[in-house]
Amino acid sequence: MDIYTKKSRWKIYLAVAGVIIILISMFYTNFLVKKLKAEEVKKANQVSLALSSIDKMPLDYDLTLHGEIVGANETIPIIMEDEKGNLAGHLYDVTEENDQEFLKKEKEKIIKDGGNVIDGIGYYKKIYFKNSNLIRLLSYLPYIQFLLISAFIAAGYFSFSTARRSEQNQVWAGMAKETAHQLGTPISAIIAWIEHLKLGAEGNPDQLEIIDELRNDVTRLELIADRFSKIGSEPDLEKINIYEELEKCRMYMERRASRKVAFNFPNPTANPIFVNINPPLFDWVIENLLRNSLDAMDGSGDITVFVEEEGKEVSINLSDTGKGIPASKFKTVFEPGFTTKKRGWGLGLSLAKRIIDNYHKGKIFVKNSKLDGGTTFCIKLPTN
Repeated sequence: MDIYTKKSRWKIYLAVAGVIIILISMFYTNFLVKKLKAEEVKKANQVSLALSSIDKMPLDYDLTLHGEIVGANETIPIIMEDEKGNLAGHLYDVTEENDQEFLKKEKEKIIKDGGNVIDGIGYYKKIYFKNSNLIRLLSYLPYIQFLLISAFIAAGYFSFSTARRSEQNQVWAGMAKETAHQLGTPISAIIAWIEHLKLGAEGNPDQLEIIDELRNDVTRLELIADRFSKIGSEPDLEKINIYEELEKCRMYMERRASRKVAFNFPNPTANPIFVNINPPLFDWVIENLLRNSLDAMDGSGDITVFVEEEGKEVSINLSDTGKGIPASKFKTVFEPGFTTKKRGWGLGLSLAKRIIDNYHKGKIFVKNSKLDGGTTFCIKLPTN
């Protein structure tokens, strides 16, 4: 199991754990709400009975207990209805507690909202009451918990991702610059030895030809070292005709590819489209994409590059007729360490994305792909 499969599974496990926590919270809250509602039904009945008793008792009767029962209710607005349909309110404004029009509207609102309606005991035959604010607030609790937990997880994930990305950037930049530095010394020594060999090969065309090829390879090493040295630094961008730059990449890669591979690139003399790029780094991206295409085609197929200008952007589409990429891996292919090859570090596309996104303010993504049906990568760059 690769690291990205493990990471995806951990995300699923965390999401499931979060859902379980929310469900437990909802069930427990609903349990508490039901208990409180049962208590409020009892309280409403007690208040109704106490008020009806007060109306029937003689003036000299001790109504202290009844008054305490009524006074104990400070949270439940109640509307009581007698046999004749007359309404009386409790825990409303004094002017509203006997206002029939107001109480009728409140009664209709309670019924419409699915409020509580119970049979009364004593003088009042029907009792209508709203849930207290405590029950209403408790019913919101699971949703508030869900929002708080989600916000906490999102903030934590963002913080850790940002810190991890910053650390990765520092490691990338440090390794790249150290690689460039380590390459510099042997390259300088090789150049000196080549010059020494030239002096000894004067008058021998065959040896001079071999030495020239060695010098070309060393020049290539210098270019590689230069590319690594630019990682982590803000590179200088130049106004370049994209067609001419693509042609350079084609010429370099075509000489190193199988003759069974057809390179279909745009005409370098076409109407020029200028973009701001750093040629060594941009060429590195194209070469990485072309190498991946060659590996995917096993030495036989077509590689096609199509350029189009879209408003303030230039799209460079690079297609091959290789093995293709599963849709689930379209984003994962750009992660460091992801590779389908038996030999390889899985850094090529990660570097390509870093170069295009960070240094050229563009985008690179898998435009479309299907298994055994080829792949199209798209690079979008701002026009000059």
